[in-house]
Amino acid sequence: MKNIFDIIFARYRHVCPWWFCYAFDNPLRKLFQDPYEILAPYVKQGFTVIDIGPGMGYFAIPLLKLAGKEGKVIALDIQEKMLTVLKRRAIKARVNGNLVTHLSAPNDFGLKEKADFILAFWMLHEVPDKIQFLKNVKKLMKGTACALIVEPKLHVTKMAFDRTIQMAEESGLKIRAYPAISLSRAILLTQS
Repeated sequence: MKNIFDIIFARYRHVCPWWFCYAFDNPLRKLFQDPYEILAPYVKQGFTVIDIGPGMGYFAIPLLKLAGKEGKVIALDIQEKMLTVLKRRAIKARVNGNLVTHLSAPNDFGLKEKADFILAFWMLHEVPDKIQFLKNVKKLMKGTACALIVEPKLHVTKMAFDRTIQMAEESGLKIRAYPAISLSRAILLTQS
């Protein structure tokens, strides 16, 4: 049963519309969620990175810079409009050379390439089958790869996030850390 907070914070809605992402991608966000500060510990030059649900590129563009010319970022989304805007922003930032956009189905990423790092930022709560999603993430991880799963505190309760952690473990992933990220609940996952 939905309570007033579930309704206010839209906890049961799925798939953020493309136009709403303009609210997330603004300069003020860097004051409390600096993408370089969040991602630099995990991404090195030459890495292959998969950004699942990249929106319009708030993290994808910094990931492109961190991975450098020898690396690449595969931006995977189910909404073509998100990928179109992301491509345009990457061109403007002059980092589009190592960006690969991939339109995916909701339950099948349709990728074979494995990554050194996978990011799913503020999007897992939109996925209907979280266990299948997490199994798909595991399939895309290189042996030493890690995946950072981050959820918004306003949308995802502690109880719901604890369930996500349990599903990650059921999917064969291991908890490596609980990174502190402003306004968020986060886990860093590995295969072993």
